[in-house]
Amino acid sequence: MEHAVELREVRRTYGKGDAAVHALRGVDLALPRQSFTAVMGPSGSGKSTFLQCAAGLDRPTSGAVLLGGQDITGLGENQLTRLRRSRVGFVFQSFNLLPSLTVQQNVLLPQRLAGRRPDRARAAAVLASVGLEGHGRRRPGQLSGGQQQRVAIARALVTEPEVVFADEPTGALDTGTARDVLGLLRRAVDAMGATVVMVTHDPVAASYADRVLFLADGALAGQLTSPDPTAIADRMVALTARGGSLGAAA
Repeated sequence: MEHAVELREVRRTYGKGDAAVHALRGVDLALPRQSFTAVMGPSGSGKSTFLQCAAGLDRPTSGAVLLGGQDITGLGENQLTRLRRSRVGFVFQSFNLLPSLTVQQNVLLPQRLAGRRPDRARAAAVLASVGLEGHGRRRPGQLSGGQQQRVAIARALVTEPEVVFADEPTGALDTGTARDVLGLLRRAVDAMGATVVMVTHDPVAASYADRVLFLADGALAGQLTSPDPTAIADRMVALTARGGSLGAAA
């Protein structure tokens, strides 16, 4: 199976000499299509840097990042921008919706930015799939936090991206709403064929994934398949006890 995302010996260093911070230290992995992967680690383990490099938001110092088999490491900024607009979706903790636009307009924004003709039927279908049928004319300020995150998920899915990168998507939500949002991401994989890569600190959120990858000090420190919250929490406790956060960027 062709992989959705590959990192080949990816290193990311900030600064030079004694002040250098080694955020990623030779990360080597492949994530299959139509899979849900959670990424966890102690504070300072390299999770955010991993996500940024994998999504083409940051460039590795060395190594290669492949998206759908294409090496994106050497692409120019304009090429990377076009790639992110058409082939990648993003879901953030803070929703990042434009308050002056309607829900439908927010969902259609990736299509507009990619130079496509807005497909309102597609937007309506994706909104219905996340439980927001009939909400297209509302504005984000008229919605609850959970509903706004549903809009963000619909926006991420509207272009049928190869990969959806989610950065702490439930961090600002209460437990019940977070469960609903995680269920939507799970269904995006199972029913819509999406690939989801999610950074989280929450063992319960990570348990929705097919696999949990653990980072420590900028390197892979193990994984769990078919994970449950207790096993994930135990692994995190062990990593933290070993001082896995020393010397790397978050």
